[in-house]
Amino acid sequence: MTAATRVLQRNLLVYRRTFRGSIFSSFVTPLLYLTAMGLGLGQLVTRDVSSLPGGDYLSFLGPGIMAASCMQAAVFESTFPIMGKIMWRRNYEAMLATPIEVRHILGGELLYIGLRMVLISSVFLVVLTLFRIPTSFLAVLAIPSCVLLGIAFSSAIISFAATQKNDAGFAWMFRFVINPLFLFSGTFFPLSTLPDSLRWFEWIAAATPLYHGVALARGAVLGDPGTLAGWPWHVAYLVTFAAVFAVIANRNLARRLVK
Repeated sequence: MTAATRVLQRNLLVYRRTFRGSIFSSFVTPLLYLTAMGLGLGQLVTRDVSSLPGGDYLSFLGPGIMAASCMQAAVFESTFPIMGKIMWRRNYEAMLATPIEVRHILGGELLYIGLRMVLISSVFLVVLTLFRIPTSFLAVLAIPSCVLLGIAFSSAIISFAATQKNDAGFAWMFRFVINPLFLFSGTFFPLSTLPDSLRWFEWIAAATPLYHGVALARGAVLGDPGTLAGWPWHVAYLVTFAAVFAVIANRNLARRLVK
């Protein structure tokens, strides 16, 4: 862990140069989402709104967007920046010339992603509070939920980035994996409302990390008993997903970096 924190320290020194802009965007993004979609589009959503967790569309949407935004941030931090350190700037090559090993590099990157998720989810929770969406102090548990979600996605994406020779694969991934997940993981509507011919899609969504991250964040922010009842299953899934792909990421990075 000491060696991994050195990698984390390096990333934080770089982030110190750019954190002001990221904090601003972290505040503006949820504000725009909740205003445009929660208040704007929410006025058009009138069918069975009272049956949604939270009792209205804005309250239902807010925690989902919180989890989805953390997913997107974790994915971005695990694509081009990782490839840059492997190929273009060769930061990892320089690190491996020291006593630091591949597993330390991966651990440092995941620690950094975790801290970024803490920042993003904390700012998002402040915005949700401004809209009076959280119902209790349990809402703070949405922060570790988003951290776990971000690390799970980061582990998987780093394992993929370590196998890429150029950035073309990222465009396909964003288009055919990340964007569909953003739309169809319970973020914008309950998957139980899908027509019977598409109910099989709910099982596919339940096999993805975002589905479980959204459920955890929504249950914590809204204090929804139905969602909170399944929290051990959601946490177990995300922990297992993150652990499995961390092992794969370590192996792929070792194959790519160690000659």
